[in-house]
Amino acid sequence: MSYSRANPSPRYLELQNLYRTMHAEGEKFLGVPPEETFPGKSLNPQVHRIKALIQKTGALTILDYGSGKGKQYDPWLIKDGAGVEWPSVMDYWDVDEVVCYDPCYPPYSKYPSGKFDGVISTDVLEHCPEDDIPWIIDEIFSLASRFVFANVACYPARKRLPTGENAHCTIKPVEWWRELIERIAVRHPGMVWEVWIQWRVDTPQGSKLVEERIGSR
Repeated sequence: MSYSRANPSPRYLELQNLYRTMHAEGEKFLGVPPEETFPGKSLNPQVHRIKALIQKTGALTILDYGSGKGKQYDPWLIKDGAGVEWPSVMDYWDVDEVVCYDPCYPPYSKYPSGKFDGVISTDVLEHCPEDDIPWIIDEIFSLASRFVFANVACYPARKRLPTGENAHCTIKPVEWWRELIERIAVRHPGMVWEVWIQWRVDTPQGSKLVEERIGSR
């Protein structure tokens, strides 16, 4: 069966309810309080990569798709490669608007209207059901007019759902993500896009995060 926003899978709807519960009640297995559950700060390690795309495309409006609580846009000190300090992500990116969208957090659950110069999605896709990921990725591309940025984790999360299941419900190898995203990207010619696929490898020093970039040339 082909799913879509108008007809998402039953699992998608079930997960939405679970994530709404976590936003309101926190992650009980780890004892994380509500205000620190999915705050949105998984964006922070990606701000420099996104800045490069903003500069490359001249983007002025950004949609954060799956933004969590949006705390990543609260003031916090950012340093660029030259050591220049910025008081917030908005200042560092030098954009006119950032819109947060998260269907599981009521303050940002309204579906965005229109297009945005750039659409970013960090720590989101691996939380979505496998059957729905194709239409979600296509939707992310469809909402952008200049660039798309995302990252995907190919390993289990620390957080668990209220059911006890791992919060990363779709864990697939790099090749699976690459084939799917590249197949969808060709439907959107001219789009600048960049996706970082991340996985962990065991070393004598412990677990190490490894990344691979896929994207437009």
